[in-house]
Amino acid sequence: MSHTAHIPSHRKPRRSASKIGLRAGVAGGVLSTLAVAGASGAAQAAEPVTQTIEMPTITADLSTQVAQSAEATQQAANSYALQAEQDQAVAKAAKQAKADQALAEKKAEAKKKAEAEARRKAEEARASRAAARATLSAPSASADVSIPASGSVASVVAFLKAQLGDAYVMGGTGPNSWDCSGLTQAAFRQAGVSLPRTSQEQSTTGTPVSLSNLQVGDLLYWGGAGSAYHVGVYIGNGQYLDAANPSKGVVIQDLSGYPASGAVRLL
Repeated sequence: MSHTAHIPSHRKPRRSASKIGLRAGVAGGVLSTLAVAGASGAAQAAEPVTQTIEMPTITADLSTQVAQSAEATQQAANSYALQAEQDQAVAKAAKQAKADQALAEKKAEAKKKAEAEARRKAEEARASRAAARATLSAPSASADVSIPASGSVASVVAFLKAQLGDAYVMGGTGPNSWDCSGLTQAAFRQAGVSLPRTSQEQSTTGTPVSLSNLQVGDLLYWGGAGSAYHVGVYIGNGQYLDAANPSKGVVIQDLSGYPASGAVRLL
């Protein structure tokens, strides 16, 4: 015991049970409050976790929306691309149609010019033929053989000269195109002589004569008798008239340039 314990003023006052209980109650209340506040704070702090758990649902919805938007964008892009291809095809078709039309017009113009040129040449050929006929029909002072003015031989020669300038056509029998035997057949018909159609047959018709003793109106042939490949008619002065070939047509030629193989006399 302290030596001052018996002094009343130095003694520590004893706390009463009620005060201690009160303070314990207050402390308990404070601790309860703190506990509630702590729990509340912990609950509030845990709330973001609850929101984070719900985010996957929000993210999935957003992903779906993005996918739908991307699909719509792709569809629009495909539509634009298709439209561009269609526009390009239409433009290409229009361009081709324009080119085809231009080509058709060019061909038509070329054809028109060609037809006009063909008509011009035909008219020139007819005029030249008429002039040649007029010249050949006139008597020739240099002829060494006189052509009868009338009679069967004269009619044959006159007919032949009237065909000068006509075209040569294989199988042609007139009136404006001939082959060699078609021309001679028609010419001798004027004198009442009926000749076979082919040069082979004509070369064996009539009386054979030597080439050194020819007379106007004699039928000349090239190749063997019975196998001749060409015929013509002697018109005097070392010349003959025939339907020569496609490049020459009906012409007068010199025997010296293309000697005959033989001759027959029909008149």
